[in-house]
Amino acid sequence: MPNVRLFASLRELAGSSRVRAEGTTVGEVVESLALRYGERFGRIARSGSVVVDGESAGPDTPLSGEEEVALLPPVSGG
Repeated sequence: MPNVRLFASLRELAGSSRVRAEGTTVGEVVESLALRYGERFGRIARSGSVVVDGESAGPDTPLSGEEEVALLPPVSGG
């Protein structure tokens, strides 16, 4: 089960900066967390970026279960 690090608004919605989530792809992990923390969490996570073990990743990136997955919400500002 991947370790997931959450930042900014995702951390606030989950009430924690680190969680564990089921899934064999990044997309499955995001959907699992969206079911747990709500659709707002899911919308933000799907529109942000993902880093797996220090490398940029997409929804189809496969996971073996021991990776660190970082979910970063979109950045706004100027």
